[in-house]
Amino acid sequence: MDIHDILRRLQISELNSMQKDAVESILNTEQDVMILSLTGTGKTLAYLLPISQMLDATCENVQTVVVVPGRELALQSADVFRSMGSGLRCATCYGGRPAMDEHRVLNQVRPHVIFGTPGRLVDHLNKGNFNAEHVKMLILDEFDKCMQMGFMAEMTELVGLLPNVKRRILLSATKPETLEFVNPKRLHTIDFLPEDRNIPSELFHYKIQSPEKDKLVTLHSFLNSVGNESTIVFLNHRDAVERTESYLREHGFVTSLYHGGLDQQAREIALYKFACGAANILVCTDLASRGLDIPDVNNIVHYHLPETKDAYIHRVGRTSRWDKSGRTFFLLGPSETVPDYVDAEIQNYSIPFEPQEQSLSQQKQSFRPQKAILYIGKGKKDKLSKGDIVGFLCKKGGLNASEIGRIDVKDRYTYAAIDSQKLNSVLRNVQGEKIKGIKTIVETIK
Repeated sequence: MDIHDILRRLQISELNSMQKDAVESILNTEQDVMILSLTGTGKTLAYLLPISQMLDATCENVQTVVVVPGRELALQSADVFRSMGSGLRCATCYGGRPAMDEHRVLNQVRPHVIFGTPGRLVDHLNKGNFNAEHVKMLILDEFDKCMQMGFMAEMTELVGLLPNVKRRILLSATKPETLEFVNPKRLHTIDFLPEDRNIPSELFHYKIQSPEKDKLVTLHSFLNSVGNESTIVFLNHRDAVERTESYLREHGFVTSLYHGGLDQQAREIALYKFACGAANILVCTDLASRGLDIPDVNNIVHYHLPETKDAYIHRVGRTSRWDKSGRTFFLLGPSETVPDYVDAEIQNYSIPFEPQEQSLSQQKQSFRPQKAILYIGKGKKDKLSKGDIVGFLCKKGGLNASEIGRIDVKDRYTYAAIDSQKLNSVLRNVQGEKIKGIKTIVETIK
């Protein structure tokens, strides 16, 4: 399938300038390529489109390895690749699950592309779980974060285990201080980072002064003022994330909690709730600042100030994506000021009312989530597709298609977002019903 057919399938009328340059450079030169562009500008598609034209679909060996810093970006990138409908196969490899299970998948799928974290990829190569002989392309996505996370040794070993690589593609949302794993003499750089600042142009900055060092009451007031808008609240420590999320939830807000201490399924559910509208507030560490594709985030709140300029850049990259505007708020304690590296006009934000003006029951009514999430205990391994899920929820659950949101079909289970006001009736309607002749569990995720 050529690029024009893929774009039609994805319902994309035209690539942006960065993507056009990336496709041209990867397809029509033999150089290594470094793509520098802000978060949310489509870097994943920028490299996957040309790669799809360079792979040999008749070869049943891995031909491209994509290195990513974490599980979420591996899964997200693989989803983009599958959605292209090119007929090429892919697999993901990352820590936190048995490598033996991944090995079975690699043998079954025979992927052309593997998306994986450095350590897990090294593990598979050392065990001979896939053949490195045919790997000619190495992609380092968010390579600066891989370095910051201490993956230098694993990445160096990985490069040594892929001796036949001819091309290397590096991608980042910030300019690297040093270049690793490429020869600068044969490197073509595509730089679409703004010269004056590495932040979106349609981002508006505000500061909110908290009279107390403990900012929870001020955060409460601010969130009251923005209502059901989609908001990410960033903190620097896991325990602070849990304390803040617990406080907000107890005060009637619809929240989702996300940090690196959660197990994989809890992290998966947390992001799904926020992305599909079952929660409008994500309380998190900087783990959520990179590699997550969450559309239409209205507000970024720095409850704790970013520890570095890069951390600030990646936080604010969660909003004002593509052609949309967004807002970022610095919640300042009595002795805090906006960091010097923030080169922007900072406006004062006036909170129009205090939390005491609303009772808890009124708040819970005000912040009713738009979506509820169903857990369906069957998935791809049971031959279920998104179409099957939609048909089941419409025919057996009594929903209209417009009342069904995002559906994620996993290997052994499925998440489906539905209109929250229809949740109870759907659960009643599907009780004891079968999907494609199979009995299954259908329950809500809170």
